[in-house]
This record gives sequence, structure tokens and C-alpha cells, in this order.
Amino acid sequence: MNYKKERERIINFIRDYCRQSKFEKLVIGLSGGVDSALVSALAVQAIGKEHLFAYCLPSRESNPESVKDAFLVAECLSISMQTITIDELTDSYFETYTPEANPLRKGNWMARIRMNILYDQAAKHNALVIGTSNRSEFLVGYFTQFGDSACAFEPIVHLYKTEVWELARELGLPEKVIIKTPSADLWSGQSDELEMGISYPVLDRVLKYLTEGEKKPEVAEEVIVKVQKMMENSSFKRKMPPFLERQ
Repeated sequence: MNYKKERERIINFIRDYCRQSKFEKLVIGLSGGVDSALVSALAVQAIGKEHLFAYCLPSRESNPESVKDAFLVAECLSISMQTITIDELTDSYFETYTPEANPLRKGNWMARIRMNILYDQAAKHNALVIGTSNRSEFLVGYFTQFGDSACAFEPIVHLYKTEVWELARELGLPEKVIIKTPSADLWSGQSDELEMGISYPVLDRVLKYLTEGEKKPEVAEEVIVKVQKMMENSSFKRKMPPFLERQ
């Protein structure tokens, strides 16, 4: 991939979509991870830093380093960022109605609460919510439906995670953010690769083989089957809700 050309292509896509939608401003959740950092950097170049509103939305389960990294990115890009904690919103529901909920349910709740906040802030600023999903996670369903996947448009969902890392370096984002262990930060100690049971470099090679006809990677056959099942089992997440046509 020519990352310089790809950078310009994405910047033009963001700028054109905002113009077509008649919105001048964007809202983004800045998690401290590389995906949101990359989208923020591209958005700044597309519409200007004064038109991007960033929000850090931590919980008590969040790694303190994630908040620090979010501020590091905001400082690097010279954008303003507001921190809004989500513990009160989360606790009021689970403590009152379903205290037995497991970490997965709470994690999905937090992902959706964060998106509620971003959409409310978008209404406040007359802005669009910009997405931060990458192709690797999108294809295997590693996202919360109507949570972190909810947005007005997705500028990097065509990029594999390994490509996100390279483009982030092309844009000069902090190396600390690029090399950190990827995590959705939904509960203490969570790691994307540990939860999925596969590393991103391996996942990307398998996905390119399965979806783009690239050379079969030198991995165990069960790894390929595993990725196929992840794609199949999450296919419903990548579709709009079905409905009956009028007769």
C-alpha cells in the first residue's frame, strides 16, 4: 500500500462526506488507542482542528494509561478534549436492576453508553459522529453492535489493523500509542488479541487470504477455520436490521 496516497484518499473522503452531509464539525471518542488516534489525525487534516470535538470516556475499569495516551494524542494534534466518566451511568443500571451481570454484558453496555454520549455531544455541536473501526475487527465481529460500531461514517474500516499501524506512523503519531497492546478497555486486563485468541498480524494474513484471494498463509488449518467461523458467526452484525416488504 502507498500510505501517502492512502492518507490523501481518506482525508478527501472525510472532507467530501462532511460537505455532502452539510456538516462542518465532527465528534470522536478518543480512547488512547491507535484507531481513534489515526482517525483524529486524518479528521484534523480534513476539516481543521477547530472543527473536531474529542471526548475521552473512561470508567473505573479503564487502564489509567489509556486516559494518559488519549491526552497525549490530543496534545500531539492540538485538539481540545473533554473527559466524561461513565461509572455513574453504568452503576445506576447494574446495581439497581441486574447486579449479577458478567463482564461481557457490562462491557457491551459501556460501549453503547459511550456512543450515547458521543451522539448527544454531536447534537450539541451540530456535528457528525465519526467512526474508528478497522477492517480486521469489522470482518470478525470484534465490536459491539450499536456500540463502538455506531457512527455516521467509517473512514478506516477498509484498513487492516497492521495497515492502521503503518499509516499512524506515516502521520507521525506517538509511537507509544502505536506499539501499545490493543485493547477495547472494557474491563481490567483486557487484550484484543488475547480475547480473540489470535494476533493481528496472523489475523490479517488469514483475512486477506479469505476475502481477497491472497496467498494462503503458513498457519495451522484450525486457525483458518477459526477465523472463518468468527466471520460467519458475526455476519448479522454487519447487516442492517432485516424487515418485511409491503405486500
